[in-house]
Amino acid sequence: MNDLSLVELLRWTWRQLTSMRTALVLLLLLALAAVPGSLIPQADVDALKASQWQDNHPKLTPIYEKLGLFDVYASPWFAAIYLLLTVSLVGCIIPRTKVYFRAMRARPPRAPRHLTRLGESASYETEESVDEVLARAEKVLGKRRFRRDRHDEGTDGGFVAAERGYLREAGNLVFHLSILVVMAGVAAGSLFGYQGGAIILVGGGFSNNLTQYDDFVPGGLYQQEWMEPFAFDIADFELDWLTSGAGMGQARNFVSKLRYTEEPGAEEKTYDLRVNHPLTIGSTDIFLIGHGYAPVITVRDADGEIAISGATPFLPTDQNFRSFGVVKATDAKTPLALEGEFYPTYVFDNGPQSTFGDLLNPLVSMEVWTGDLGLDDGRSQSVYVLDKAKMTKVTDDGEMFRLDMRPGDTVELPGDLGSVTFERVERWNKIQISQTPGKFVALAGVVLALLGLVGSLYVRPRRVWVRARRVGGTTLVEIGGLDRSSGGDIAEEIESITAELAPAPAGAAPKEQS
Repeated sequence: MNDLSLVELLRWTWRQLTSMRTALVLLLLLALAAVPGSLIPQADVDALKASQWQDNHPKLTPIYEKLGLFDVYASPWFAAIYLLLTVSLVGCIIPRTKVYFRAMRARPPRAPRHLTRLGESASYETEESVDEVLARAEKVLGKRRFRRDRHDEGTDGGFVAAERGYLREAGNLVFHLSILVVMAGVAAGSLFGYQGGAIILVGGGFSNNLTQYDDFVPGGLYQQEWMEPFAFDIADFELDWLTSGAGMGQARNFVSKLRYTEEPGAEEKTYDLRVNHPLTIGSTDIFLIGHGYAPVITVRDADGEIAISGATPFLPTDQNFRSFGVVKATDAKTPLALEGEFYPTYVFDNGPQSTFGDLLNPLVSMEVWTGDLGLDDGRSQSVYVLDKAKMTKVTDDGEMFRLDMRPGDTVELPGDLGSVTFERVERWNKIQISQTPGKFVALAGVVLALLGLVGSLYVRPRRVWVRARRVGGTTLVEIGGLDRSSGGDIAEEIESITAELAPAPAGAAPKEQS
């Protein structure tokens, strides 16, 4: 085999990349590449679960970090597969779009030489002339929305070729183009939009700037000055708890009562923020995606000075709102941290648990740690993660020590470390804020894909030919049909067309039908 030149090699590579087989393989690879993102906790989605997984798997964690498995969708290898798939689809779809476009505009093909050999056909003889038969055939087929094309076959004969179902090709064309539209919409959202989230205490507020976000993921070309200058307060939060039936213990009808302004100095407005009913301000959407509890805990050092005091959001770990949280008292005389769980309705049954999501018997249970919290080494650290590498668990004369407190309780810490007070419980809402400039483009692409799919699946293309020629002083008329899709009843249509074409009883009756 001769060596390929550079141009030939590039052409061969392009043909391989843009083949349908390669596109399907890349699509399968993309699906497989997304599996780790579902099985392994993602740091940008749930930092707490990711940290806990890393603590439980110390040997696998360094390997997974090098492979980017804790942030799969931002990893270079995932981006490479996605980019190759995009190029493959574009190179695959555009040529096929040209093919579909030509097929959609094509004229009906010429009639086969022997129409009666088709699967469905009929014939009869008449005294009418060839021109009369073919003229009526054009009229009959036109009423049935066939595209028609008449041909002469010498002095004594001719045929009408007819076809309908061209919308099937149009459906294929629209479906393939819609894929590009969806990809363009997704790309626009990824490049020029952003998505962020914040946990906001009920009664607290939010101003739309970067310092207010707990997590913020901008698009590659997003500019900070594009952020809209709105602000809002969560005045109240309402929800109902099911106390009976199959859904007992579940919450429903979440409503955050917002007061907001679209820009500084603007008129204050109100909005009831519900799940799947976002507030839209300009091009920014505000969603309610979660809620939970925030115990108000005060830590005092040995001198009685307040080291930290305030509501600390705890993250739910089950449907009954058993929640996990960390309180870091870095300003205490001896830096310390509390780590543990909050139970809205505490019950001890083979272990501590919450049996209901509402605040019927609230209790917080926490361990105490002292030492270097790891906040001075310059590394970012989640507020829900406690780096215990340089910390020591507090004990009471060598025995396990744990804080189990209800609202209003105060407990003195051993070793003259101070005291902890569980003041009360507040609520928080998880708010997602995003700009997705390509969402309507992507939506239009999805709608187009559905329309194209319906057309390609339910439009049944079929062809019909009517040939007339003079034979022994009479006109022999042959009708043949071909169904180009499954599920159609072409025999019934041929019979109906024959009945309309055949002359009235004054002429000859149909002679043959097969």
